Amino acid sequence: MSGVPDILSEVAPRRNYFLGLDFSTQQLKAVVVDEKLKVLHEAAVNFDRNLPEYRTSGGVKKNGSTITAPTVMWVKALDLLMDQLKITGLDFQDISAISGAGQQHGSVYWRKGAEKVLSTLDPTKFLFLQLANCFSVQDSPVWMDSSTQSYCETMEKKLGGPQKLADLTGSRAYERFTGHQIAKVLTEKAELYFNTERISLVSSFGCSLFLGSYSPIDWSDASGMNLLDISSKDWDSQCLYMCAPDLKEKLDKPVVAHTCLGPISSYFVERYSFDPSCQVVAFTGDNPASLAGMCLEAGDIAISLGTSDTVFLWLSGKPTPSLEGHVFCNPVDPDAYMALLCFKNGSLTRERIRNVYANRSWDQFDALLACTPPGNHGYVGMFFDEKEITPKIQGTFRFNASDQRINAFEEPATEVRALVEGQLLAKRVHAERLGFSTGESCRVFVTGGASNNKSILQVLSDVFNAHVYTQDTANSTCLGSAYRAAHGLAVKESDVFIPFNEFMADRRPNFSLLCRPRLEAAQLYDSMAARYATLESSVLTQL
Repeated sequence: MSGVPDILSEVAPRRNYFLGLDFSTQQLKAVVVDEKLKVLHEAAVNFDRNLPEYRTSGGVKKNGSTITAPTVMWVKALDLLMDQLKITGLDFQDISAISGAGQQHGSVYWRKGAEKVLSTLDPTKFLFLQLANCFSVQDSPVWMDSSTQSYCETMEKKLGGPQKLADLTGSRAYERFTGHQIAKVLTEKAELYFNTERISLVSSFGCSLFLGSYSPIDWSDASGMNLLDISSKDWDSQCLYMCAPDLKEKLDKPVVAHTCLGPISSYFVERYSFDPSCQVVAFTGDNPASLAGMCLEAGDIAISLGTSDTVFLWLSGKPTPSLEGHVFCNPVDPDAYMALLCFKNGSLTRERIRNVYANRSWDQFDALLACTPPGNHGYVGMFFDEKEITPKIQGTFRFNASDQRINAFEEPATEVRALVEGQLLAKRVHAERLGFSTGESCRVFVTGGASNNKSILQVLSDVFNAHVYTQDTANSTCLGSAYRAAHGLAVKESDVFIPFNEFMADRRPNFSLLCRPRLEAAQLYDSMAARYATLESSVLTQL
């Protein structure tokens, strides 16, 4: 058959794909994108449903205020996830680079000798069988844990107060932050601490599995530990000393988030046929990865209007950390920062006001909001059904145009607008305290359930004096990890830093304009924001 070309001998060209992972609280997720960053494959392993033998609820185990997750469960989840990806038809040889994310603040404790096991894995066996005895602390503390209050108080006191710690590390002391969790392990399980040769965050733990050696922690996720000096981008010696001895050696030096750490472990090459040249880019935290997935730029803000309302900020200049919220090193720009604010009273509070004042109807709620003018005739409301995070207040506070506290507003429409304006003014006030600037150059990207409510979004646009957009980005953490893998590889291959947003310029997700700010509202809300800040401070003072 000499006239027939030998098709079988022709090798198909290798494609250029990127794998992004997310070790989140309830599941391990993966997404694969092509060189244009279009999604090709997705997979997920739910810890409760797919790994019932670990008896978790919502991916965690609770014992009072101590909340943990079995470390080896995450390893076994990766075994399952890799098999799921194989079933989708993915050829792992096409993966050029990998990156990922992990739930922030959680910690993993590698037993002495574990790295040797990690570097000599048998490709014929599952990971979880080989790594089951590699962790000195079997159950990893996670971000939901709130058992370290005394350690937080000690660090703040020794460093000169909560603001001093915030100025240094980007946040005041929080129970879930990793430094305090490490201090607790030392106090309660000293033998286990001294048998630990490396402490990872969930992100760097996941990265280590792919590297076959210990991964450093990236600057952005390290910012959530109360240990990193966010200005020098290195561990602060005082904070380390207050938490545990020899901690610097157990953490190793942090790295910039776009660092290519090296080729993938031979285990994955031999077991799954990855190309040996596939690069592993430093993993980061889930919130920083989400910022990358939404492709925020300098001057942008992302607001998720859900059960809790969350605000992501891109900070270009020198940040001004406050006692609320968090400042992290930016995961895609080594010279910038990001901020995170969480507001506990979100959609449930909006639904309560709707039920009471608008007969459970969003249409009626919108009509009441529309029939009142911006500024609400000077009336201001603060509605904290649950104890708020930003700031720590609980209760309902209403004020008239003379800033006098009153028990009730006369009209349902006044109550509705006071709620919406109050919630959005709070976001602006606390964002500005962290160094964010509103105005014409600002863009607001909105997600979450209330992002479909045009009336609320118009108030949002007016309060921030900014255009409001929605973005075609589901699963932003996983996507952000895949984008960062592609970007990290591009930086390595070019040997010079390529700005992330320049790299993403013609490949970013689509977004649509929802609302424009009304010109007459800009000056009004400038003064309203200042007034709201003063009233909030007065409430805090009186509590």
